[in-house]
Amino acid sequence: MSAANTDWTALQQAEDMAYFKADLCCYSPESYSLEEKKEICNDMISTSKTMLDAMRADFEQPPADARSKLLDMLCRSGVESPEWWWNVLVGEGDPLYGELEAI
Repeated sequence: MSAANTDWTALQQAEDMAYFKADLCCYSPESYSLEEKKEICNDMISTSKTMLDAMRADFEQPPADARSKLLDMLCRSGVESPEWWWNVLVGEGDPLYGELEAI
């Protein structure tokens, strides 16, 4: 998926749905089999990773000076930490996803 044709709404809806299913599972865990719980966990990981990968791809499109200004603005926004923005957009990605793998 290139940054030019990223369907951000679809990505957000998929991630929201994965986390909604996890909330339901937490509310009534006895209603889900172990296999269903495993699928819910894997969906949470994969949809969040897909969203972050798309953010990185989108961030890489503008020229270097524009990326620098955007990164600075995001780091000062108060949304997430500067380290998080750096890791996701420039570094190795969100450290959490380096530790998590599908089950």
